[in-house]
Amino acid sequence: MNTKKVWYITGASKGLGLALVKKLINEGYRVAATSRKAEQLKKALGSTNEDQFLALEVDLTNDESIKQSIQKTQAHFGQLDVVVNNAGYGIGGSIEELSQKDVYDNFNVNVFATIKVIHHALPVMRTQRSGHIINISSIGGFAGATGWSVYASTKFAITGMSEVLAEEVRDLGIKVTVVAPGGFRTEFLSAESLVMAENVISDYQSIRDSHARYNTMNGKQAGDPDKAAEVFIALAENPKTPVRLFLGSDAYTRASAKITQLGNDLEQWKDLTLSTDFPV
Repeated sequence: MNTKKVWYITGASKGLGLALVKKLINEGYRVAATSRKAEQLKKALGSTNEDQFLALEVDLTNDESIKQSIQKTQAHFGQLDVVVNNAGYGIGGSIEELSQKDVYDNFNVNVFATIKVIHHALPVMRTQRSGHIINISSIGGFAGATGWSVYASTKFAITGMSEVLAEEVRDLGIKVTVVAPGGFRTEFLSAESLVMAENVISDYQSIRDSHARYNTMNGKQAGDPDKAAEVFIALAENPKTPVRLFLGSDAYTRASAKITQLGNDLEQWKDLTLSTDFPV
């Protein structure tokens, strides 16, 4: 019997998700992976053993589809050990430029789908009294960048939710890690993986300049997806894991600068902060 952990990974047909699935299969893990099109996933992976790999066609905007995918994973492998909420996409533009549908759709995939996966995975893990949930946020979910306010808000939501969830399930033997990657050489900055505001307003020149800088980064990012996959596996195998993990030198640099800024702001405005208490 294969005693290695069973992984469930969303958004696995490309990028970090695909790199992780390939690495896991090569190392003998059992993997259930989701994509909007199962055939696309199978094509990306090539020949696989069905005793080791389960391709799931899942609509992450549909709660029943997510529920059934978790049930199929447990029925197929008999357990569920690691859940990686990787699915998501970027959206660029000012809040004024983006439509309400643009905003809702981004939250639906980046945030609500993650919560739905966790909602259906937790009963299995709670019964097992074991499991590890790895939520992929972004450095933008800690130190956001100009022109990506809605995307950043989805990733801030994932970060905050994960931090509290980790406290809520710790006594049940379940671990939670939120990973904040910087730039990795995936399709994330390609036109196929981004939604950009169609209602461009000329006053927002700083946003156009920021997007132009990001366009020049595509294919030159510092992060190696295969090395990220190795980190995810190491996290799942380590009995001691962080609640928060920044991934990549650029993420480290941006996080460090934000932490310094937060400390400076806290002290600069300390008197005003403390002024709202009742007298002691």
